[in-house]
Amino acid sequence: MSLQATSSQPRPWLTGVREAIPLLGGYVPVAISFGLVAIQAGFSPWEAVIISGLFYAGASQFLFVGMIAGGAPLWLVVVMTLLINLRHVVYAPNLAPWLTSSRWWPWLMHTLTDQVFALAHHRLPQLAESARLGWFTGAALLAWASWVAGTALGAIAGDWLMAQWPLLGEILPFALPALFLVLVVPRFTCRRWSLALGVGIVLAMLCTLAGATNLGIPLAAACGALCFYVVTFPTPRKGGGDE
Repeated sequence: MSLQATSSQPRPWLTGVREAIPLLGGYVPVAISFGLVAIQAGFSPWEAVIISGLFYAGASQFLFVGMIAGGAPLWLVVVMTLLINLRHVVYAPNLAPWLTSSRWWPWLMHTLTDQVFALAHHRLPQLAESARLGWFTGAALLAWASWVAGTALGAIAGDWLMAQWPLLGEILPFALPALFLVLVVPRFTCRRWSLALGVGIVLAMLCTLAGATNLGIPLAAACGALCFYVVTFPTPRKGGGDE
């Protein structure tokens, strides 16, 4: 009886695939947008797909093609890309306690993104140790494959899509900010988080208005993080959110 119940349970990687499906609603539109932007910047469809497959870095990819198209020196492109992806240094230690002893984890970390991290950080502690590797493999590879496929669609058929549905031209540029907005808004749960996020948002907007968009990204992130760890509020007496 117990053997039959065990065999009827879905495999961990299938569970990961199923639970990662909602991520596609954000990944595919942004990937299509990147494919279209890459083509407009002078890259070929194959180059756009290779960038998504090997870089797989979301906002960094948009920055990369924009700086390359603008003639920025290679060293500056590399530095700015690394600065944006520096947040992964924070992601890894938060997932490390839930990783099992497998040689596949270092390879799978290529598929770690903001959304996959958020999902994995929530789900891995709830899973049995034997199911974690399979779950992460299914969830992360689905997200990666959807990003690459979306890029290919945007690079190959982006102009046709724009011609058929002109409104997409207005929607797709907002896809990337909207994807990050979904991650940010739920964190406005207490004064401490609200202040840190508010500081980051205001600084990023000021730098953008001043024409220093590339500087605004790392500066806003650093100031927001510093604000979160330095500024504290009195703890409420009865329940409620922390600080």
